[in-house]
Formats: sequence, C-alpha cells, structure tokens
Amino acid sequence: MPRNTKHPAVKSARVRRTAPKPEPAVGVIGGSGLYEMDGLKDVREVRLRTPFGAPSDAFITGRLDGVPMVFLPRHGRGHRILPSELNFRANIWGMKMLGVEWLIGVSAVGSMKEEIRPGHIVLPDQFIDRTKNRADTFFGGGVAVHVGLADPICPALHGVLIGASQEAGARVHGHGVYLCMEGPQFSTRAESRLHRSWGVDVIGMTNAQEARLAREAEICYASVALATDYDCWHEVEEAVTAGAILDVLHRNVEMARRIVRHAAPHRPVPRRCACPDALAAAIITDRRQIPAAARKRLGLLLDKYLRADKIQ
Repeated sequence: MPRNTKHPAVKSARVRRTAPKPEPAVGVIGGSGLYEMDGLKDVREVRLRTPFGAPSDAFITGRLDGVPMVFLPRHGRGHRILPSELNFRANIWGMKMLGVEWLIGVSAVGSMKEEIRPGHIVLPDQFIDRTKNRADTFFGGGVAVHVGLADPICPALHGVLIGASQEAGARVHGHGVYLCMEGPQFSTRAESRLHRSWGVDVIGMTNAQEARLAREAEICYASVALATDYDCWHEVEEAVTAGAILDVLHRNVEMARRIVRHAAPHRPVPRRCACPDALAAAIITDRRQIPAAARKRLGLLLDKYLRADKIQ
C-alpha cells in the first residue's frame, strides 16, 4: 500500500461519542517508517473528533488474523508532524473511542549502550521524560487526577511482546529505560554522554507521553523500540543522521510488523493487570465539585466513576 494514498478497499467512516461500544481491539501507533499495517482485513478509514482536537491522521481499523485492530501513523501519512507538534491527547483519546484496550507504540530510537546494536529490538519498561511543554494529561479544568506511573508499561502486554519478539526471530532486549527528549534536533555529544551516565538504554522523542496518557485512559500500553543508531556518543560509529536512520528502519519495520502479528492473538484477555482501573483511586476532586463542562468533556473516561450511584 503506497504511503500517501488511500487503499482501494478502505471505507470511510466518522465516529461519534454516541456510537455503540466498539469491540475490544489492539491498537498500534506506528512511528518513523511504519505507516501502515499489512494484512488487515475488513479495512475502514475512520476520521473522528475529540475534545482535544484532531489526531495525527485517520485511524485505520480492521482485523489482523481475526483480531480487531486499530492503526494510526503517529506522524501522519507522509511523516509531516514533528514530535513536539503531535497531538498526543487526541491520538490516545481516539484509540479509546475506538475500543482499544491494548496499545503498542512502535518507534525508532537511538541506542545508548554498546550491546544494543542498530537493528536490535528493545522493549522498554521505564521512562525518563526530558520533554518540555507537552500536553500529557487529559485532566485539569476543575478535575484533579493523579494516576500511578511507577511502572508505566503494562506488565502483561510487555510479557506478550517479549514472547512475540522471540517468536518473530528478533534480536530483542526485553527490558530497558527509554529517555524521551524534546527534539526535533538530535542530541549534542555532551547531552549524549550525560544521558549515558544515567544508565539509560535508548533515546527517542515520543513514547513517554503515550504511556502517560494511555494510563489515564485505562489502556494497557507497551513499546516496541527499533534501534537505528548509536546517537552520537559512540567513538567509532558515525553520529546519527536522518539518512542513516531510514536505512536501518527499512530493515526493522518488517520485523516490527511480525512482532505485532505474533502478539495480537495473545493479548492478555481478560485484563487482570491494574490498567483497566487506573482511575479508581486517582480522582481527587470531590465528585460534586466537578464542573458540568468537564464531566461532559471527559465522560469517556469518567462516566463509570461519576454515575449517580457512585456519588456519596
């Protein structure tokens, strides 16, 4: 399927908040190089509105080997949106609207350790967020919510991805710390050496916000990080360039697709992790004091906690 054209079999649709509850689905947010999911059947292109504005692009829904799936190109088709310009809230909200319960974020990263070679797959389970001024919560405006984020990756989905990566034949590192930088420029050498001194494993520009918002949306989230380069700390390898990244990505993207295909049938059903109830003890505001406008805006997340029988 060409990157910038609509698949001939795709049907267009618009989703409204009053639509029937969708079937639980696996979501995939594709980063650099991963602009579509091969093998989807019953494909539809869904454009929707969110309280936070427009998502990066239309969502592509369908079935992958019978499993309901929703795909979104993170940077838009044609890769036209910078990391700092991404509407993370609209992207995650849209996934929630479409019934996504398990979300896999696929992205390119720089390796900060010798043993993580370009072409390897890393499945991070921790983040350090060094971004600035990005909107990374749905709440505020009269609603104070503080979710737990000690373990930002869903352990159940993470375990599925470890098995799927091994089954797909990837050179996989099953754990790691992902440092999320602002970008769009790559690191200076001084920054790269500083980050290495912190013991981080990979560096990227997108996944921390997705993990935060997925937790608030009570979606299980895990990352598949495609190592493309050694940032600029390595004394022998050349400093990272966009061209070098794309060369490695062409090889990595097919592996990412195989991992998703192996993982989807093994999604943890039913969800016994803490993700589906992340808001249960996190809403601090007195239910009676939540503004009507906020209740309406955030109903997709709050309705199950703000029903009349829940309010004391």
